[in-house]
Formats: sequence, structure tokens, C-alpha cells
Amino acid sequence: MSLTAGIVGLPNVGKSTLFNAITKAGAEMANYPFATIEPNVGMVEVPDKRLARIQELVPAKKIVHTTFEFTDIAGLVKGASKGEGLGNKFLENIRQTDAIIHVVRSFEDDNITSVTGKVDPEEDINTINLELAISDLDAVNRRIDKVKKLAQQKDKEAKAELQVLQKIKPVLEEGKAVRSISFNDEEEKIVKGLFLLTAKPVIYVANIAEEAMANPEADQYYQIVKKHADSENAGCIGVSAATEEEIAGLDEDEKAEFLEAEGVSESGLDRLIRAAYHLLGLRTFFTAGGPETRAWTFHEGMKAPQVAGVIHSDFERGFIRAEVVSFADLNKYETLQKVKEAGRLRLEGKDYEVQDGDIIEFRFNV
Repeated sequence: MSLTAGIVGLPNVGKSTLFNAITKAGAEMANYPFATIEPNVGMVEVPDKRLARIQELVPAKKIVHTTFEFTDIAGLVKGASKGEGLGNKFLENIRQTDAIIHVVRSFEDDNITSVTGKVDPEEDINTINLELAISDLDAVNRRIDKVKKLAQQKDKEAKAELQVLQKIKPVLEEGKAVRSISFNDEEEKIVKGLFLLTAKPVIYVANIAEEAMANPEADQYYQIVKKHADSENAGCIGVSAATEEEIAGLDEDEKAEFLEAEGVSESGLDRLIRAAYHLLGLRTFFTAGGPETRAWTFHEGMKAPQVAGVIHSDFERGFIRAEVVSFADLNKYETLQKVKEAGRLRLEGKDYEVQDGDIIEFRFNV
């Protein structure tokens, strides 16, 4: 289940500050391009209020959150697709990630250098997206040259791939992302095998000023980023990275007090972490009682035996059945006994597709 969301953007837009806030990992920050050269990788807990509620209703000795990875990647500059700056390295590092968190500078600060000399979210977004599109176009052209010969020999797989490549090429030539194209299921399988940068799912993060935290939607720069995100059917979240880094080290009570003073009900980071988690197609099931109340990560669409294997391979190998209670039912009836009395405890077999929020006890025999 090792999936990672890569944090990308131009130099000095707040990528490493955001990464530090998310992971509390202390990545190097400096007011000059390429302060981050090797990608920093950090594990992050997924905030989930359901865990505390489950623990309240079915007490265990401790709570364990689920986690996933964020990767902080060096800043890209114009011309990266031709090797400018850390271009080739940057593009290869993005290729290794499963989703993109695109940080866009959306604040004024004369003390922080802008590589373009001005605050212009739309230009910054287009600079990176164009470089990714150029890199993808180069890869697609090379692939077309290779596949065309096989397609001419009436190779069915090659013909199908060539059709997809020819569908993608004109979109990339316009500097647009592959993710903006609609594909059927068969085409989607081919696209996944091409590992294109602009096919990766993306969330745009408008790195806003602290004073905009309470109402990001009213901020002029956020609105620019949101408009672009909407044009790609992508997510958009407003976060003040510097402020979030400041409060990351506070205890929960202090953090709550700060957010309340700012007029914010929830940390922007918590929203971002959950959004990235879901963007990766990750979902959560729970185990409750005994030594620990624990959240576990599974891929959307996984069947019960596969999900059992997330806990231990023996659970999958010897799977018999899953005893399932939804979080909504436990939250409503408040005890497992009352859930059973209401007929809401379900016995599920090998074909059951696990749902986000399921509380499961697996029965197995090896």
C-alpha cells in the first residue's frame, strides 16, 4: 500500500514549508532556488475523528491512526523539460509519485524571492503544466514511433495503444493535461501503462496569507487558482503553509485555540491530508476493542479477503468471513450489542467489497 503524493511547484512557493507542516520532518528551507534537491519523504497520520468516537464507544488500550507518504520534490523552472535547472531529476521524481500536490504562491511578501519576479498564480501553474506536457509529448511521440510499426503488422494491442496515443497527442500539443481527457475502461488501462506525468491526479494548493485563512474563497489569488483547478476538474484547497508550520508543533488544545482565534473550524492541513488520501483512491476500515482501536488503509474496490491481508497475510490465506459494522451504525446505536439487536451486524463473504468506515472483525483459519 506504498503510495505517495508528490508536492511540486516553482522554487520558493512554500513546498518545503508545507511539507514540514504536514510531516513535522524539518526539511531544509531557504530563500533561493533548489534548496530541495533530493526529494524528502515523510509519513503522515491521516486525521480521522471517527477513531476517537470508536474509542469512546468500544474502549481499547490505545488509538493507532493510519498513515501514507508525502514527497517534497525540488522546485521546477521554465525549461525543465529540456534539462534546465534540475529538470530531468525533477521530472523523474514526479514520475515516481502516484498523485501531485501542486503548490502555487498566492501571497505577497517582499522578503521571499519569486523566480518570476511577481505573484502570478496562473502563470506559475501554466509554467509547470507546460513543462510536464512537453515531457509527456516527447514520451508519446517516441512511443508512437515504436507502436506504429507493430500496428501496421495488425497487432491488436499495438493498434489499440496507437489509437490512445493519437487521442492524447493533440491535447499535449495544446499544453493541456492528459487527465482532462475522457477515456473508456480499456483506454484507461493503456493510459496507466504509459506513466504520463499529466495523467496523474492533482490537487492545487493555493498557499495563501494568514489573514486569508478564515475565508480563502474571498482571496483574489485563491480565486485564480480555483478557477484553473475547476477547468481541469481538479481539487483546490487554500492553506497558509507558514502559519500551518507554526502551529504544527502545538498540542491539540493550543492548536484548537489558535484556529478558533483565526475564525477557522479546521486546519487546512487536515483538509489537504484527507483530500490527498482520497485522491490516491485510499479508504479506511477500522478494528476496535482489545489492545487498540486502529485505522487501516485499503484501496477502494478491494474485496474482504484482500483487506484482511492488510492486517496479516494469514488473515487473507485462511479467510472465512468478515463480521462488519458500519461506523454510522455504531455511532447511532452506541454499543455493539445494540447494533446486533437492531440487525445491523453483517456477516460478509469473499465477494464483499469493503466500504470506507467499516468496522471489521475477520474470522480465519490457517
